[in-house]
Amino acid sequence: MRILTQTARHTSDALTARMVGPIVAAAALWSAPVWAAAQTGEIRCSVTTNGAPASGTIVVERDGRDAAGGSCGTTISVPAGKWTATVRLDGALDNPSKKVEVTVTTGKATPVRVDFQTGVLEVRIEAKGASGTGMVTVNRGSKRIGTLGAGVAAQLSAGIYEVVVRYGGQERRYTVDLRPGQRRLVRAQF
Repeated sequence: MRILTQTARHTSDALTARMVGPIVAAAALWSAPVWAAAQTGEIRCSVTTNGAPASGTIVVERDGRDAAGGSCGTTISVPAGKWTATVRLDGALDNPSKKVEVTVTTGKATPVRVDFQTGVLEVRIEAKGASGTGMVTVNRGSKRIGTLGAGVAAQLSAGIYEVVVRYGGQERRYTVDLRPGQRRLVRAQF
């Protein structure tokens, strides 16, 4: 019969061999975020309408692939390099957006500031001297932007719009030149 014995030296070597793997793995995990952080930068997005603070979102992409996104006013981390940022204004009927080319530098915050020129449009329907309800369609060129209810105000990008108001089978058309910061009220008489 054979009896196996293990000396302290073998135990120590085996223990060392078992510990080296996890120690190397832990070191790699610990150093990876440091390396990754050294290769990234940040984008800080801010949105205004006619120079006043507003709410918006940002999506950052390169080569047709989205890399990051979020609400403006927060910081987005992306790898250093050249990016295209698409910034959208929240709450506007025509859902305006602007693209901005951005170069992100390692370890730095790059500001992206976008100002949208907007106005407010409201349409009121009056029939026989009283307020009426109906459908309001807003078009820009040949493109339909959206619909509104009578008496509902909507924020839109500055520009020329065709407003079509329908009430009781009748229709009225108006051309509206909406300027930055302007509030336009269209009274549709039926």
